[in-house]
Amino acid sequence: MNSIKKYIAEVIGTFVLVTFGCGTAVAVGCDHWFGCGYILTALAFGLVIVAMAYSIGNISGCHINPAVSLAMLIRKQLSVTDFVGYVISQLIGSTLGCVVLGILFGFDCGFGANQIQDGWENGSVGAALLAEVVLTFVFVLAIIGVTSKTENTAVSGVVIGLTLTLVHILGIALTGTSVNPARSLMPAIFAGGDALSQVWIFIVAPLVGGALAALCYGFLEKKDEDKAE
Repeated sequence: MNSIKKYIAEVIGTFVLVTFGCGTAVAVGCDHWFGCGYILTALAFGLVIVAMAYSIGNISGCHINPAVSLAMLIRKQLSVTDFVGYVISQLIGSTLGCVVLGILFGFDCGFGANQIQDGWENGSVGAALLAEVVLTFVFVLAIIGVTSKTENTAVSGVVIGLTLTLVHILGIALTGTSVNPARSLMPAIFAGGDALSQVWIFIVAPLVGGALAALCYGFLEKKDEDKAE
C-alpha cells in the first residue's frame, strides 16, 4: 500500500509539473529574445518543484523525474521495483498533463515540447546532448546534496526549485530545457514532428547527467578512511 501511495504521489507531481510548467510555456510563449515568457517559464518550473516538494515530498520524495529516480537507484536509496514503478507513474502523470493542455489550448499547441532551438547559433545534436547532460548534472547534484542531510529538510524544496529555475534560465535558449525524460517524452509524442524525432536526446542526456551526478556525489562524500580501504 505504501508503494502505491508513492506511485500516486509521483503521478500527481509529474502531472502538475507538465500542466503548469509546459502549460506556462504554451500560454506565454518562450522566446528567449523578446518578452517575459522566458523568465516566467523558468519560474513556473521552479515553483512547481517548490510546491510539490512540500506537498508530496514526504510521501514519495518528489522525484517526478526519471533522472532523479535513476540517481537514487544508483545511490541505493530506491529499489529496482520502486524505480520501475516511479518511472511508469511519472509517465502517466506526464500523459495526464498533456491531455489537460490539449483540452485547454488545443491539441496542436506544441505542449512545450523540447527540441534544439532555432535561435541557437551553435545548436547541434552533440551540443544539445552536452547541454542536457550538464544541466541535469547540476540539477541532480543539488538534489542529492541538499537532501543528504536531515537538517536541510526545511529548505530543500526551495533550493531544488531555485536550481531548476537556474538551469531553465540557461537551457531554454538551447533546448527548451528538459533535464527530465518524463517531462519530454509525452509532450513530444503529443506534439509530433521535430519534437518527436529529437526526443531521444531528452531521454538519454538527462539519464546520463543524473547518473553522473550520483556517481560524482558518491565519490565526493566518501571519507578518506573509506578510500584507503
